[in-house]
Amino acid sequence: MESFTSWIANSAANDLALALLSSVPGSPPILQTVHLLSIVAIMASALMIDLRILGLAVPSQDIHEMAGRLRFWALGGVIGVFSSGIWFVLARPNRYFNNPVFQIKFTLLLPALLCSYWIFRMAVRNPNFFGTHLWRARLLAMLSLLLWVAVVLAGRWIAYSEYLFWPA
Repeated sequence: MESFTSWIANSAANDLALALLSSVPGSPPILQTVHLLSIVAIMASALMIDLRILGLAVPSQDIHEMAGRLRFWALGGVIGVFSSGIWFVLARPNRYFNNPVFQIKFTLLLPALLCSYWIFRMAVRNPNFFGTHLWRARLLAMLSLLLWVAVVLAGRWIAYSEYLFWPA
């Protein structure tokens, strides 16, 4: 991991990210705002579909139609989160890659993305899946909710990891 973070720290991408964050007025709060709004788009999309599958929200909405409308918000959120967050990681790779909370976040992020992708894919491509395999769909929806909440909590705690993990 050390060689990877050193490689990033000595790269042109690091120089560009540092220049953007330090010399473009307002760029850190603007990028953080884009990051947070993108998280909201992902969470709202996943939450609505998951709660609908669990039968806890909007029972009048067809899952297939809802997924068709919300998948673009979720995809836009993923693009926004990546395109805004990458600048902070590139600017200070040691702060992130050596942070156990950041590692936890990304360990949870991949299964969360895969869960949501699969739910949206099934809802759009096979609308009958949720009727014929309801218990599987509900289990996946519960897993998706738990993973997304954990990802958001871990993301929020990245800045405060020194309170969780005291330096040796």
